[in-house]
Amino acid sequence: MTSTPSERAAWLRTELARHNVLYYIHDSPEVSDAEYDKLYHELVKLETENPELVTPDSPTQRVGTAPASAFGSVTHKKPMLSLGNAFSADELREFDARAKRHLGLPEDTQEKIAYLCELKLDGLSVSLTYENGLLVRGATRGDGATGEDITANLKTIPSIPLRLVGENVPALIEIRGEAFLTHGEFARINSEREASGEPTFANPRNAAAGSLRQLDHRITAGRKLKVWFYAVGEASGWEPESQRGWLEQLKAWGLPTAPERQLCADIDEVVATVAAWSEKKNTLDYDTDGVVVKVNDFTLQRELGQVSRAPRWAIAYKYPALQVETVVEEILVQVGRTGAITPLAKLAPVSVAGVIVGRATLHNQDEIDRKDVRVGDTVVIQRAGEVIPEVVQVVTAKRPEGTVPFKLPATCPSCGTATVRAEGEAVTRCPNAESCPAQLQTRLEYFVSRNALNIDGLGGERLAQFIDAGLVRDPADLFTLTKEQLLPLERMGEKLADNLIGELERKKNTTLARLLVALGIRHVGEGGASRLAQGFGTLEKLREATVEQLAQVPDVGLTTAQSVRTWLDNNTAFLDKLSSVGVVAQGDEAAPVSDHFAGKSFVFTGALTLFTREDAEATVKRLGGRAAGSVSKQTSYVVAGPGAGSKLAKAEQLGITVLTEDEFAAMLPVSAEE
Repeated sequence: MTSTPSERAAWLRTELARHNVLYYIHDSPEVSDAEYDKLYHELVKLETENPELVTPDSPTQRVGTAPASAFGSVTHKKPMLSLGNAFSADELREFDARAKRHLGLPEDTQEKIAYLCELKLDGLSVSLTYENGLLVRGATRGDGATGEDITANLKTIPSIPLRLVGENVPALIEIRGEAFLTHGEFARINSEREASGEPTFANPRNAAAGSLRQLDHRITAGRKLKVWFYAVGEASGWEPESQRGWLEQLKAWGLPTAPERQLCADIDEVVATVAAWSEKKNTLDYDTDGVVVKVNDFTLQRELGQVSRAPRWAIAYKYPALQVETVVEEILVQVGRTGAITPLAKLAPVSVAGVIVGRATLHNQDEIDRKDVRVGDTVVIQRAGEVIPEVVQVVTAKRPEGTVPFKLPATCPSCGTATVRAEGEAVTRCPNAESCPAQLQTRLEYFVSRNALNIDGLGGERLAQFIDAGLVRDPADLFTLTKEQLLPLERMGEKLADNLIGELERKKNTTLARLLVALGIRHVGEGGASRLAQGFGTLEKLREATVEQLAQVPDVGLTTAQSVRTWLDNNTAFLDKLSSVGVVAQGDEAAPVSDHFAGKSFVFTGALTLFTREDAEATVKRLGGRAAGSVSKQTSYVVAGPGAGSKLAKAEQLGITVLTEDEFAAMLPVSAEE
């Protein structure tokens, strides 16, 4: 029986999709690559001759022709949360104990919680949305709430189905996964880049991220990315009973999942699994930086819930930081926005966990003295949390002769002003805030940063360009820049100039709290800025406030009040200038959403793992309570994490109730945790 072109095209699409599932999901291909290509090219020919036969889920539509001009923004239907971390078996056991406490189980309970262990891939988190089985959108994780639309690039990855197969496919489902490159593909890409004179990628993670953020998705298609899926953000009308059940269902729909996973009957089996996987992680053909441990039962997951940035039912065990030796070639000195003089070790470049490290912070003179770091020393370094390079110790047995202890310079390396170190402080400073070039540079960088005015497109190099050209002498000058001033600058085209000026115009309207952060007043961080904004409402009222009035703002205190008043007095002309160029700061404190914590005051101290401090304080305020910065008789609760110091001691002295972070989280209503 002869089929019509439409029937033949439909059969080819179904057959090619089936072979993709067999190849990428079940690792059991039925046809050779040549036979697959023959079917694919037959479909290409049919669709070329009959354009009306092309469908969105056709495998021929994975790669288009025109590059994108920019990435759009995507708001995730549910936030892509981060996970709390564990670095030892003891911390895994404490995670298990926290879960049991939150479930209301007694401390001596013999009841066990089953966990599913999954490898934590070191790649780029992505989200896919399918409607009626058809892939309609793909996005990066971004900040967890909003990501970038990379649908066209994700469609080029052959293992991602353009249409889900099988039964029980929800009308709407959003799926989370990790995109990555194998070591072999990473080596191939770098070899090609090196041969063509392009800079090579530092590690597979950077290469994967760079590949997915290509405006020309044909470049992405040329790199053999993989994606393994591990979670569902949202699914309409259907849900299995366990995490393992979800992974099995994802696989049944044609979505690839990690082959390494282990169901553990209790936390002891989790500890054993983590130990076994740690031993073999270096034998894998892809990078993994830990193990994700999840409560397997979805009923228990729902009961445990989540806090502001992480679920209570999952934790990421992170492998110990890799330590390597290298040599301190030089100790450099940096000048920060408040004049802080910070020593920095310039190292003989060395690879640490796939990243070439050439510098590490030494913090201050006391830290240098404590570790006795000298130029010429062999030192052990690690990337703390796999991110920040730090010097762990000096290998004194390898110290060459003639080394001398390092001392910070007596004058500022940028402007030559004599440095000062206040009694009781560890930081040495340059007091020349007015005309020190290095302080201007770092003040500008801080002013435009994400937690301040959040001005896109203005990085350190661009700001240095403005300073060198004499265009900017203080942050207010940014808002007076014109297109005519920008166009002569190197690497500045007409479109970029228009974008920068438009962004600066938009950011003239900001909140008082953001502006106070951007001003960089000593002793005023994000929490202090928020409290001052709440206390005074407008910049005009703040400028008129006395030290006594400032100190009456909860948790501001006399030292901060004096610092604010001194800064305001010394910067009257600058504030007037900001106003004259159109910068408007408005009050931004949201009204509480409930009175759950009405009349209660909380102080957070020590390291927090389930929340950031800002998130915890914001949660208290949303629930009608007060988040304080210091302990007093008016404090209701002190929430103490590891490393809590004087605030915890004072709370105990005053007889104030001290909570663990988990006990605080247990006080939250369910609505506050979502």
